[in-house]
Amino acid sequence: MVDKQQVKDILDSIRPMLQADGGDITLISVSDDGIVEVELEGACKGCPMSALTLANSVEALLREHVSEEITVVQFESEPE
Repeated sequence: MVDKQQVKDILDSIRPMLQADGGDITLISVSDDGIVEVELEGACKGCPMSALTLANSVEALLREHVSEEITVVQFESEPE
């Protein structure tokens, strides 16, 4: 089981880096099997590099500090 508070703490630690580029990240959910759903906001939303940001930064940090079993997926909101 993945500790949701640990996930929040890691996201809070990288938030300033994203905010410096005009973006942000919001935790949507953490499942018992390690699926972490996040929403990228601001300049990060729709950025062509967002997949790399999630895989190389967010997921890597979470796997290193929380659990090797974590997979980060991007929240897809319904079109308005």
